[in-house]
Amino acid sequence: MAPVKKGILERLNADEVVIGDGGFVFALEKRGYVKAGPWTPEASVTHPEAVRQLHREFLRAGSNVMQTFTFYASDDKLENRGNNLHLTGQQINEAACDLAREVANEGDALVAGGVSQTPSYLSCKSENEVKAIFKKQMDVFIKKNVDFLIAEYFEHVEEAEWAVHVLKSSGKPVAVSLCIGPEGDLNGVSPGDCAVRLVKAGAQIVGVNCHFDPMTGVKTVKLMKEGVERAGLKAHYMVQPLAFHTPDCNRQGFIDLPEFPFALEPRILTRWDVQKYAREAYNAGIRYIGGCCGFEPYHIRAIAEELGVERGFLPAASEKHGMWGSCLDMHTKPWVRARSRREYWEQLHPASGRPMCPSLSKPEGWGVTRGHAELIQHKEATTKQEIAHLLEMQKRAKENA
Repeated sequence: MAPVKKGILERLNADEVVIGDGGFVFALEKRGYVKAGPWTPEASVTHPEAVRQLHREFLRAGSNVMQTFTFYASDDKLENRGNNLHLTGQQINEAACDLAREVANEGDALVAGGVSQTPSYLSCKSENEVKAIFKKQMDVFIKKNVDFLIAEYFEHVEEAEWAVHVLKSSGKPVAVSLCIGPEGDLNGVSPGDCAVRLVKAGAQIVGVNCHFDPMTGVKTVKLMKEGVERAGLKAHYMVQPLAFHTPDCNRQGFIDLPEFPFALEPRILTRWDVQKYAREAYNAGIRYIGGCCGFEPYHIRAIAEELGVERGFLPAASEKHGMWGSCLDMHTKPWVRARSRREYWEQLHPASGRPMCPSLSKPEGWGVTRGHAELIQHKEATTKQEIAHLLEMQKRAKENA
């Protein structure tokens, strides 16, 4: 009989490093299995082999958590803006749980069932209506006996609180991550106050994911940690940021950048950037360290390698990777062999190769959030008239920037 795996809280209480996985929707969109725009995870049903393989690559790279591919898998999102999939949230969530469990059983990994923000909240539906959406997803996770639950990608702390209220009723450990930066949520609630509210709601692990680059994410979690400690509370901390550099983002994060989502490649982190991030996160007292959009398995391997001493081992994927480029000493070209050292990669400033490319962009700050008429969602597909209206709004926003 296989030994019983330690749970998420048991690991964190022992000060172990828990490595999350990467960004499934972006990775699978690039591979041709997810549609940008709706970003829904029907591939768990329609192309399970693709989802399974990505789980395996993250596991091989060092991930301790197989997060179910259930991002935006609520029925209100699956039917939003003409996204008629003929699949229910239950079908997708059940398939995603089975895939995550199958791969987790191949290594020392836990399964985390995940829920995310809803179109219903943006459309100002009631607390009971939004909570019912979370409960419907949670019921699947309980049925499939996931190891713990994650409420992730919330722009408003209020909706995240509602999610935590529902998820904690399962009796399983609850983690929650907001997609916010140092300025706080979209209503201006500070990171510290957000964290306090989430811990009081019942979350044992709090932090951030998505929308901002790693160093911004670490800075934000530090502010959350300070707020929790100031309030005399206790929690564990997590960070799962973007694999993109975003120094020019505003409160909304990378979705306001003109490059979002199809021209972000010039901003991608190198594996060495990720090693710096992993060390910074660890030194900040964060022990659940992973990635979100843009993170590929080699980025996760970089976390595992940077923290190899603390973890006591390297991942299987390191068999094909020399620490800090040491494998290059086998290269045929002498000038490449000369790059087989840490100092070279730590001091390198990569060029973009784009002569006309600016170093920074100007975000499109429309300044709309929950309650604004433009964020009221509907099942019908977006019309040409709506697009014309949006183009006019975009023009005005750029003129006022």
